[in-house]
Amino acid sequence: MTLKHTALVAMTATALATALVATPALAQDQIELKFTTVSVPTDLHTQAMQVFADKLEELLPGRFDIQLYDSGALFGQNADLDALQRGNAEMAYVAFQLIADAIPEFGLFTAGYLFQNPEHYRAVLESDIGEEFKQRVSDEMGIQLLDACYLGTRQLNLRTARDIQTPEDLAGVKLRMPGSDSWLFLGEALGANPTPLPFGEVYLGLQTGTIDAQDNPLPTVEAAKFYEVTEQITLTSHLVDGLPMAVNNQTWEQLTDDEKAKMTEAAVAACDWNNAERIANEDRLVSFFEEEGLTVTTPDVDAFRTHVQNFYLTSDRAASWPEGWVDRINELAP
Repeated sequence: MTLKHTALVAMTATALATALVATPALAQDQIELKFTTVSVPTDLHTQAMQVFADKLEELLPGRFDIQLYDSGALFGQNADLDALQRGNAEMAYVAFQLIADAIPEFGLFTAGYLFQNPEHYRAVLESDIGEEFKQRVSDEMGIQLLDACYLGTRQLNLRTARDIQTPEDLAGVKLRMPGSDSWLFLGEALGANPTPLPFGEVYLGLQTGTIDAQDNPLPTVEAAKFYEVTEQITLTSHLVDGLPMAVNNQTWEQLTDDEKAKMTEAAVAACDWNNAERIANEDRLVSFFEEEGLTVTTPDVDAFRTHVQNFYLTSDRAASWPEGWVDRINELAP
């Protein structure tokens, strides 16, 4: 064997050894992240999914195969939680109302007039209460809550103009609500006749009179163009709504501690972006709807607040709420 041939063999062996050492890191399989929502592309928390994807790719380049699905293209409303738990999707927004349906004592988080603003529920999620809440959700539902994006402050949006001053004025009004028990209870608490209807059918329902009203934050009314088929916005401000961003435990448990921290960081970045955009939009939308020909009214909000809170506190569901949590949540208000 020549000196040149010996050197070549040695170099090849060295290269092979180096490749074998490097292979596990280089060949690490990507983790598939199918992130699904029923919201439309123009909605801010749909756009926040892209912010999340971009930030996660920046923090962990190439680690995930991130696939974003909107408009219920992958799973319909309320089916996304089942998809998470079965492993058919890895990420979704999971409303507090769906969590409450699974763990009734957490119906507290769905009560009208509980949270004062998005900073309030984020402060709660970061507190000892929040840690206990998230751990129970992980243990019993198999999902990890990363952060909660501000969905907006929910208002009433009516097909035809009405004089709405107190909850009594909503008697008999077919108010569309999502189909979960917690949502329907809120509709009752407001004094209306809650009518379950999937989000994708709300526009047509308003247009045809299947429903008389729907409740959503103002940015959602704009994004879904409900203002095209309604005549009135009534500013009840009955629910400061947050929408938790969740990943299933099957995916979460594949991650290192560093990867978990970075996925959470990406979720917080997405919710920060969403929150700033939503607050700015809410500030401008009253005048926008008025320009579109809608009547915007403010009812007796104190009458609504008193009625809704009493409706919850005297119900059987309040008896299951964790003792002392209402007071502790109130103390965490900024």
